Amino acid sequence: MEWMIIANEPGKTYLMQGNEAIARGALEAGIRFAAAYPGSPSSEILAMLGHVAEKADIYAEWSTNETCALEACLGASFAKVRSLCIMKQNGVLTVGDALHSASLSGVRGGLVLVVADDPSAHSSTNEFDSRHQARAAAVPMLEPVNMQEAKDMVKWGYELSEQLQQLVMVRTVTRINHGRSSVTLGELPQEKPSPAVIGEWDRMVAINWFKDAQIAKLAQAQEIFEDSPFNWYKGPEDPDMIIVTCGTGWLYSSEAVESLGLKDTVGILKIGTTWPLPEKFIVKHLVKTKKVLVVEEVDPFLEQNIANIIAYHPELNIELSGRQGQKAIPRNGELNPDIVLNALTNLTGKTFARPETVVIPQEEAVALPPRELTFCAGCPHRASFFLLKQTLRIHEGQGVVMGDIGCYTMGGQRAGHFLYGFLCCMGGGINAAEGLGNLSRFGFDQPVVALAGDSTFFHSCLPGLVNAKYHDSNMLFVILDNSATAMTGFQPHPGIGLTAMGKAAEPVSIQKVVEAIGCQVTVADPFDIDGTTNTVYNLIKQPGLKVLILKQECATLAVRKREKPRVWVDQDLCRGDDCGCGRFCSRVWGCPGNIWDYEAGKAKIDEVVCVGCGVCATLCPAGAIKMEGGKADE
Repeated sequence: MEWMIIANEPGKTYLMQGNEAIARGALEAGIRFAAAYPGSPSSEILAMLGHVAEKADIYAEWSTNETCALEACLGASFAKVRSLCIMKQNGVLTVGDALHSASLSGVRGGLVLVVADDPSAHSSTNEFDSRHQARAAAVPMLEPVNMQEAKDMVKWGYELSEQLQQLVMVRTVTRINHGRSSVTLGELPQEKPSPAVIGEWDRMVAINWFKDAQIAKLAQAQEIFEDSPFNWYKGPEDPDMIIVTCGTGWLYSSEAVESLGLKDTVGILKIGTTWPLPEKFIVKHLVKTKKVLVVEEVDPFLEQNIANIIAYHPELNIELSGRQGQKAIPRNGELNPDIVLNALTNLTGKTFARPETVVIPQEEAVALPPRELTFCAGCPHRASFFLLKQTLRIHEGQGVVMGDIGCYTMGGQRAGHFLYGFLCCMGGGINAAEGLGNLSRFGFDQPVVALAGDSTFFHSCLPGLVNAKYHDSNMLFVILDNSATAMTGFQPHPGIGLTAMGKAAEPVSIQKVVEAIGCQVTVADPFDIDGTTNTVYNLIKQPGLKVLILKQECATLAVRKREKPRVWVDQDLCRGDDCGCGRFCSRVWGCPGNIWDYEAGKAKIDEVVCVGCGVCATLCPAGAIKMEGGKADE
């Protein structure tokens, strides 16, 4: 609902997603520049800003990667323009060098870096806690507990950034980004300052000479945090226990204390400024108790820093519990009210009368099979993995396939025929393959294949491809070009020809970039199973570095642009259980658009789910699967 984030209705309350609230807070702060690389759970922030960019008089871009995004924001800051940078926790690891350098150079215009962490890794390869990077880089970090605070913290972050002349990080988690609650709007600025003239002696330089200034800024932030309105205590004056918490931990802690009826004995100390910690504020409250439970996501970051404060203050005689101390809370994974409630019952001895539940007798219980991740119906990656698997099977050597991050991460699962043997991070596949490919001089003779998507190619594979070409590694690099950053919501990238603001741009040709590096490049269609299988086989047989672009548009995008062709099964031709393909259409190919009718013993296509890619029509050995037009590629 983009209109909400530009509605100039101060005092009006709307139900808003956390990412909407963050975008609104940035607009209330008067940003002029925003940059991001898509990654769930953060993607919606920049997408919404891009949609309203013209009306809000701002510039927004989907950068090629997170480093490009942060350094672009630093450039805007140099002209005293307020800028917003957005990424998920994986991106914070990618951007480490720029982040640590920016902390030394400082900023001129306010710069807020919003980081969306993903506890339990719902849409990530890890649940990295980005607070470690804030501490390592010596930059202040704020952490909201709900959507209202997310908006207000982002807005305040710009005031803090300009007061300190330092970048400020705001850390969110999935339940904040994608949850919804009431948010009261503030006022949008009527005028935004124009970029300042950069004088001959103006500087934003990252050198260690500024280490003292960096330390001084952190100390100044700590003093400001001592009186921050985002830190507060709620509970009795002399509590038996205090829960120290931040982020969503405050929501779960409040619910657990209320459910157990402990409001008269257990207090909650909520910290919104999680680095550097407001030490005086914390000591002032902890001196009232002997027991402390720290509730946070994901790592015991707050807990370890609280332990350090306790160690330096002999007046604090405290038994500390949390994810590390006494392991009152599981060491990893996302929090929920039951986890905090169980921790409190164990520490206080207070019992909780849970509502009666209906227990189904074991003999009546139905075991639900787990639902495996799979590609969308008609996804070209399904064809790519199938033909690669078949080609490597007919090759005399056991091929090794190095994967990468995207929809095609499922190449290591059943949906991708368990093709992958290696998966690390964005851009990791091509570099690992380069290393393997250069072992051929020592007798390593297995075919080496690396895969990456089109967005990942631009994000982090270019240096790897240059390295592989420079060292003439014996490998095949396959670029799965589906014309989309599909995994995170179809955001544009340099190869598409569209910007975050909906403006047309000249697309960067992947083929021309690869050719310019000097690589042998072949373009093929993954839906042409026979032809592309032969192409892959011949490329594998050749020595040295080869690049194959498997180009076929994402099915979800394709059906938006054309009328869906009808695909059906000719029941007179389908041999059903007697088919030599072994029920290929339902079991081996595994497209969710195909449903096997076991009672009739015939293949049956659910025409509502089917997207009409027609690949199955090219594969059926009986020719029983038909498509309007007679060709699968029409």
